[in-house]
Amino acid sequence: MQPLADRIRPNSLDDIVGQKHLLGEGMALRKIIESGTIPNLIFYGPSGVGKTTLATYIARRTNMTLKKLNGTTASTADLKEIFKELDGFAGLNGVLLYLDEIQYFNKKQQQTLLEYIENGKITLIASTTENPYFYVYNAILSRCTVFEFKPVSDDEIKKAVSRAFLILSQESGISVEADDDCIAVIASACGGDVRKAMNSAELSFIATTAVDGKKNITKETAKQLSQRSAMRYDRDGDEHYDILSAYQKSMRGSDTNAALHYLARLLNAGDLISACRRLMVCACEDVGLAYPSLIPIVKACVDIAMSVGLPEARIPLADAVIMVCNSPKSNSGYMAIDLAMNDLKSGKSGSIPRQLQNKHFDGEDNPVKGQFYQYPHDYPNHYVEQQYLPDNLKDRQYYSYGDNKNEQAFKAYWSKIKGDF
Repeated sequence: MQPLADRIRPNSLDDIVGQKHLLGEGMALRKIIESGTIPNLIFYGPSGVGKTTLATYIARRTNMTLKKLNGTTASTADLKEIFKELDGFAGLNGVLLYLDEIQYFNKKQQQTLLEYIENGKITLIASTTENPYFYVYNAILSRCTVFEFKPVSDDEIKKAVSRAFLILSQESGISVEADDDCIAVIASACGGDVRKAMNSAELSFIATTAVDGKKNITKETAKQLSQRSAMRYDRDGDEHYDILSAYQKSMRGSDTNAALHYLARLLNAGDLISACRRLMVCACEDVGLAYPSLIPIVKACVDIAMSVGLPEARIPLADAVIMVCNSPKSNSGYMAIDLAMNDLKSGKSGSIPRQLQNKHFDGEDNPVKGQFYQYPHDYPNHYVEQQYLPDNLKDRQYYSYGDNKNEQAFKAYWSKIKGDF
């Protein structure tokens, strides 16, 4: 039997849950679909949010022959089989090719589509869970319009779950009762993925015993069957980098609750290494010289986490995340080293000053002989002015003191020593 998610495909645009920014009244994509003139389209977004559903709906509204391929399994030979049909009866009104997971097609496979897209014999609707601007060949991308699909809200998914139970009741001839709490559990646990919600609803129906021709689906049953489905995570995909980005930006922004939330998502996925690595980066990049003592403290927490492993690792990491969030912030060190690196990339370098070189003799060609290095510890306050940067960079300033208490103390000390008031 087909999965419920396929059996419940909507018959109108208004039946499609979510994506109101694309399919609501007056929205551009809705107008395009209703016009009947379908251009080449790319649907981009996480799984289970309606990309395939909408592509199937569009195909039903046209007179074109629908062909479906999946980028994970299709080959160039599969494309050529479709091309052979274009001059026959199947291609009379054109072919609409729905290519799911286009990111798995290599450049050569994508290039084979170009001729047929350009001459209009094939209308392409492609979907991808990855950013198409990174994974889709530019020549294909320039001939398509990209629409981004979003995770579906809980309120919208509740409508789909209610409809799912209605269809299950009609198919089985068994009355189904599911209260608002039960439906809310399924909707909130699916992480914006309608397909997951449909699977949970169907499993809840199957797992419930009928009494007197009726199935009363409880909140407890729904919890058991949907408790692990809420979080999206793909270590090699966009979602992985989105979570890491949100994790560090939340720490940088001193939002303790958000940072702990994203830490929990990483740990729930078992990605201990990424959680630790980004935490240490944040301690150095975003707290930095405002509270330099925090860096070894965070490193110690990471060492403990790696030693004890999950689930106990969550405790030292939570401690470290809370400390990073609540510490004063400074990116002065990060900015300074990037300025220095940028100078090197642009070719700004030069010979190391003679007094800093690791040699204590001069060749006969050097008219002024001697190392001339002044040892700072021989001078008051362990400081003496001398040139350290190459001649062409001698006045370059990479580091600027941050406005936090710690760096301002550094500044006051060296201003006094150097007489730079």
